[in-house]
Amino acid sequence: MARRDASDLASRLSQQAEAVCKHYLGAGRRQGNYWQVGDVRNTPGRSMFVRLKDSAKGPAGKWTDAATGEHGDLLDVIRESLGLIDFADVAEEARQFLSLPHPDPEPQPKQHARTPAPSGSAEAARRLVAMCQPISGTLVEAYLRGRGMTALHGCGNLRFHPRCYYRPDEHSPTETWPAMIGVVTDLSDRITGAHRTWLAPDGSGKAPIDIQRKAMGDLLGHAVRFGLSGEVLAAGEGIESVLSAREAMPGMSAAAALSAAHLAAIQFHDALRRLYVVRDNDRAGDGARNTLIERANAVGIEAIALSPVLGDFNEDLRAFGRDALMAHIRVQLAPQDVARFILMAA
Repeated sequence: MARRDASDLASRLSQQAEAVCKHYLGAGRRQGNYWQVGDVRNTPGRSMFVRLKDSAKGPAGKWTDAATGEHGDLLDVIRESLGLIDFADVAEEARQFLSLPHPDPEPQPKQHARTPAPSGSAEAARRLVAMCQPISGTLVEAYLRGRGMTALHGCGNLRFHPRCYYRPDEHSPTETWPAMIGVVTDLSDRITGAHRTWLAPDGSGKAPIDIQRKAMGDLLGHAVRFGLSGEVLAAGEGIESVLSAREAMPGMSAAAALSAAHLAAIQFHDALRRLYVVRDNDRAGDGARNTLIERANAVGIEAIALSPVLGDFNEDLRAFGRDALMAHIRVQLAPQDVARFILMAA
């Protein structure tokens, strides 16, 4: 009986998924069709995602913490966020919540031919990408080369926007800065999001603004991809860290998931047989590495961590140079990949 009651309550809660999240996970915020928060105990952060609407990926109300691998439904959210133990208490709390009047979900804008896409949506990301140009000969190329990255082949998913909008907060005027745009795609190469890195007007560094990087669209499981997919992939967090590791192995396909939480949740191509986790040298990087290796091994993919000396591989590249970086990465690769990817870079 308890199981049937739980299923019924979870189903009713899922119909008000966003209201549940606002009430019990108030430290988070909406990100596209997900509610994003640190964990199921309502810690501030970005590693846990609650699906707000039914989709092909699953029903509303289901959540996953990409940093820990935990998952569950909205009854689990109520239990963990309030520290409840007995199901009877969880069920009573859920019934009380369902009896409360809740505001209607924010209305979706009517679709007209010239209606702007909602800010931060996947459609807005696709429109942004459509306004960009290839990076060859632009400030993006100058910026990357200035940070030691020269292996820029296969970088079609990096674009340049000369006047990308930037607004520090809702009360500030909109500014425009040149920007490097990372195109986020799914496994079928469909654009699902975009990542903006605002640059100084001369490309000498990042723009002198408070928030220098920001993502938009549907990011979970997806990535900014470099090169053609195959049996071997190097996947990491940041675009610059991944491109820096690629300096030592330019023939290897690579993917930047844009954060530790998203790296832990990255999707795998069917052809993938060996995955190199290009980790950042911090606690979040440790968590992403452990989760991703566990997920990969569970589906028969060999997973190997690539660790930098300093904070990330771009720091290593700038501090020690390409040859030293190559020597450091060489000893971490599978022997067959040394011959395949390192020697061709020498």
